[in-house]
Amino acid sequence: MEGRNLARIGAIVFVAFAITATVIEMTREDDPAPVRAAPTVQRPADPLRATLRRCQRLGEAATRDADCLAAWAASRDRFLGRAPSDPARGDNQGQ
Repeated sequence: MEGRNLARIGAIVFVAFAITATVIEMTREDDPAPVRAAPTVQRPADPLRATLRRCQRLGEAATRDADCLAAWAASRDRFLGRAPSDPARGDNQGQ
């Protein structure tokens, strides 16, 4: 009988300790991490981007605008990593 009572007391002490630790952890207030403002990065003005935006606003009329056609070609070259005077561009194919 003595062993059984000792086990019960041990279990009660363990549960009481677990509850106490949980309550202490839940009521503890953590200091908020200091918020660092991200540095503002101002992008340099990109004239190609401005031209592409203008062409976007033109809609279908942009297909007949020489500046828009040149801007699209420059954008395509930039995306594909080609130099504007690259002979492998193939701009004259199919035209």
